[in-house]
Amino acid sequence: MTTHPPGELFALLAAFTWAFAMVLFKYSGERVTPLALNLFKSVVGVVMLAVTLLLAPYLGPFLGDESLHRVLALPARHIWIMVASGVIGIALADTLFFYALNMVGVGIVSIVDCLYTPSVFLFSYLLLKEQLTATHVIGAVLILTGVLVSTGHKPPSGTTRRQLVTGVLIGSLAMVSMAFGIVIAKPVLDGFPLIWAATIRLVAGGLALAGVALLAPARKTLWSIFRPSADWKTAVPGALIGTYLAYLFWVAGFKYADASINAILNQTTVIFAIILATVIVKERMTRRKALAVALAVLGVAVVLHEHFIKLLPTTN
Repeated sequence: MTTHPPGELFALLAAFTWAFAMVLFKYSGERVTPLALNLFKSVVGVVMLAVTLLLAPYLGPFLGDESLHRVLALPARHIWIMVASGVIGIALADTLFFYALNMVGVGIVSIVDCLYTPSVFLFSYLLLKEQLTATHVIGAVLILTGVLVSTGHKPPSGTTRRQLVTGVLIGSLAMVSMAFGIVIAKPVLDGFPLIWAATIRLVAGGLALAGVALLAPARKTLWSIFRPSADWKTAVPGALIGTYLAYLFWVAGFKYADASINAILNQTTVIFAIILATVIVKERMTRRKALAVALAVLGVAVVLHEHFIKLLPTTN
């Protein structure tokens, strides 16, 4: 019998590790284009997942059956859904995310990241028929307000007001794409081996990125990221933490917990990211940014409170 931690724990681990990876990707993004960085971290992630699959027979009590035979026994439609999920949620969403990260920095992006939760709510309601409560709506409104407040924040050094608004819009589109990409995969995740699900999504996204990179006019520059250089000092750790650990925790959270509660717990990234951006990247914590963070976190707390209430034992 396979034993694993609850999906909620995986969701929290994903939030913490992704916040740390964002800081590393911010440093890498100052010298590497978003498309190249996304392609690089996808390749690193695929290599690490391939190693994990090779070690899977020795990790049976934790991973369960990760054999290729089990994957081939799945309906072809399930595999194609996972492929589509990877193209939308990785090739498209992550590239947009890196563009936004380069434009507005970790602090603002971590606030925009809060759009992820209401986006998951919306798609879960439309596609999975998960019910939205009044609490969900109130929390989503608070989160959206926090994002809107962030657009009025003073642009980071060297960034114009137009770039700030554009970065927020691009980041918002990244969150919507990411949410849609994982929600469409939720119905087939339950029957999918965890590592294979993560690998198929990442390979699909990586192949889509590689196709774009091969056709891009500046393809030589894009592929130069794979030559060892000083950029690897942050790009490699960022890829290992963000595209292997955080990504694996994220998929595990969706596999073992409801989409809505998983999205809410993922949103604690904003807390970790703001702290790390202030301490490590030395981004200034302004009153407007603090207000935006407070509204976004309050929105998450409002929704999370309802789920905690449901977990409390009832008395007759």
